[in-house]
Amino acid sequence: MQIRVKIIRMMMMTMMIRKRYILIVLYFLSMAAFGQKKDFGIWYGVSAEHKLTKKLEIALLTNIRTFNNASKIDEAFIEGGFSYSITKHIAIAGSYRLTDKIENNNSYYYQHKIFLDLKGNIPAGKFSFTGRLMFQTRTKTYIEDNNDNHPDYTGRIKIKAVYKTPVFPINPYIYIETFCPMFSEKTRTIEKNRFAGGLQFSIAKHHSAEIEYIFQRDYLPHLSDINIISVNYIVKI
Repeated sequence: MQIRVKIIRMMMMTMMIRKRYILIVLYFLSMAAFGQKKDFGIWYGVSAEHKLTKKLEIALLTNIRTFNNASKIDEAFIEGGFSYSITKHIAIAGSYRLTDKIENNNSYYYQHKIFLDLKGNIPAGKFSFTGRLMFQTRTKTYIEDNNDNHPDYTGRIKIKAVYKTPVFPINPYIYIETFCPMFSEKTRTIEKNRFAGGLQFSIAKHHSAEIEYIFQRDYLPHLSDINIISVNYIVKI
């Protein structure tokens, strides 16, 4: 009798989880449908990760991002950094990114970004929940006004849920990320939001890939939306 009750409870929980996933997907689609200025882009990424010790890992990644209905490159960058596990569930990370980005004069200029992260993860059965607090600085080489002579600062908050499929090597996930300008005179507290859902899948022992859909809403300098397909290839050396 107790076994039957447990099975029924598990089935009900599974149905509730599926309904929540469906509602989240519908929410993404409704936001994409009723946005203001809309665009479409594709992001292509390749990354390599290597564990130096049990707690210390280094990574190198490169990415190309398009816009204007995926017809034009918005930016291309290369990034290198590290991650250090303080405990089993808490880690700190840092990285530097060199970006070549299109600007208002339709030419490309370098930007320098530095990221500092505090990351945490909580396993919950077949689910894994992660959170990330990021502090980002950006220095531009394209100068339009006096503000561009100084770095800008952004706080980023990301929450992600991954469902670990027990048999098939494909793990679906969803996440939300919010960008908040810091130490600035901007009137808005939120600069940008990203809502995403995707799949992680194993290709070989040290090779995996991710494909995801991202809906991004920018509030500054004006309200605009972009629908993004992101494809990433990951190698663990």
